[in-house]
Amino acid sequence: MSLPSSGAPAADTRERWRAASLTEVWLRPGDWYHPAVDALVEAVEAGRSPEAAAHRLGTARSAAGIGLDETLDDVACLYRAVGAPLDVDAVRGAAQGWVLVRERDPAPSGVRDPATGLPTSDYLGERLRETYGRAAGNEQSVPDSHCLVVLDVAVDQLGAWQRMARAASVGRTLDQVFGDGHPMASLSDGVFAVLCERSPETARLAQSVRKIVERNAEVLGVSGSMRRPVRVWVEGLPESHQRALELIRHLRR
Repeated sequence: MSLPSSGAPAADTRERWRAASLTEVWLRPGDWYHPAVDALVEAVEAGRSPEAAAHRLGTARSAAGIGLDETLDDVACLYRAVGAPLDVDAVRGAAQGWVLVRERDPAPSGVRDPATGLPTSDYLGERLRETYGRAAGNEQSVPDSHCLVVLDVAVDQLGAWQRMARAASVGRTLDQVFGDGHPMASLSDGVFAVLCERSPETARLAQSVRKIVERNAEVLGVSGSMRRPVRVWVEGLPESHQRALELIRHLRR
């Protein structure tokens, strides 16, 4: 999509923002531009509160089916592009706008949670079924070969935008640390799990997750929405798939 012309400084900032976003976080280059982009650039350059413009951008992103994590990462790219610290008002405005659309027109339930970009607990349950099936065929023990790394950041009495911004931050962290090949899921509001092979490094990796979650929360201005310290632990798996599903249901509570 071609971008409209505007004042030279604003256009330069917009292009630097777009380049940073497409390089670091944005998934589909053709759908990045929206007129709300220009409004947010103008607010930042003029030194005005970015909250209203970011709110408009958040509603546009949500209406286009773009996840909250990608939306907030994109806003952070703007501030990196201009060399300024991320404004919490911009994060709040974008998250509130995104949530407003989602509450008005909820997305159908599916394999992924729209706030985190992570699969749902049903998906994790299916991957566990496959894991137990392979183990049985190879005469192996799942409790000996696999475990769950569980992350709990939940606190009470948060608004919808705070919960979703927190979830987006955690989802990004888990992708950074584990990447492809590790089934992971958002189990409930503030509780997440990753299926891992057991190794001497598992406990160390769990502690790394805690540090990166807390650092990313500070970058996005959502530290106040998280349990402190963040709880991370290695959860052993039971002998059967059915018991593993019961364990997931327990962790969701």
